[in-house]
Amino acid sequence: MSTITRYLVLAIRRPSFDDAVIAPHKAFLDDLRARGLLEMTGGFGDGSGGAYLLRNVASLEDARAIVAADPLALQHASDLIVHEWHTR
Repeated sequence: MSTITRYLVLAIRRPSFDDAVIAPHKAFLDDLRARGLLEMTGGFGDGSGGAYLLRNVASLEDARAIVAADPLALQHASDLIVHEWHTR
């Protein structure tokens, strides 16, 4: 069975999270989707954050560079953790 490398991004809200960052974050995700880099996204049911799945990204370093441009990271609203994920 072949594996496909994706990059799972976990976004955990910090106590200082401000809802004003949600719209810029969604616009960022829309741009990634338009560029073919975003496979899926969603929020956690408990409101603690969410996750998104990057595709068509060459390396973990490239994935981390993309995530560094997320408004959630730029505004220090959430802790963003990137995992290389081998799906099948």
